[in-house]
Amino acid sequence: VQLQASGGGLVQAGGSLRLSCAASARTTSNNGMGWFRRAPGKEREFVAAINWRGGSPLYADSVKDRFTISRDNTKNTVYLQMNSLKPEDTAVYYCAAARSSSATTRLTGYNYWGQGTLVTVSS
Repeated sequence: VQLQASGGGLVQAGGSLRLSCAASARTTSNNGMGWFRRAPGKEREFVAAINWRGGSPLYADSVKDRFTISRDNTKNTVYLQMNSLKPEDTAVYYCAAARSSSATTRLTGYNYWGQGTLVTVSS
């Protein structure tokens, strides 16, 4: 399974971006999917996750009410809509396919990772 993340870029604070993660195989339609991020000098952290049906979304407290995760299994794609972006959202964002069909916040719950897409939010 290969995951290709895209949609990153440079945006001003308060702006929006939508990240996409395209999977190479339909098998991911049976898996939970997640987004993580790594800011400069920090560890990779959980951002959002969704189960195989597109339900039970989970969010980090820092992005709750600003980010929305969704998926389209007909396109083998998961999305992360990011609104009201802040400079502290600057990071490389990674999508990942979970080992199970559930959404999970645990990094070890994922066994396939995309290459990451850079999001830079200017103040």
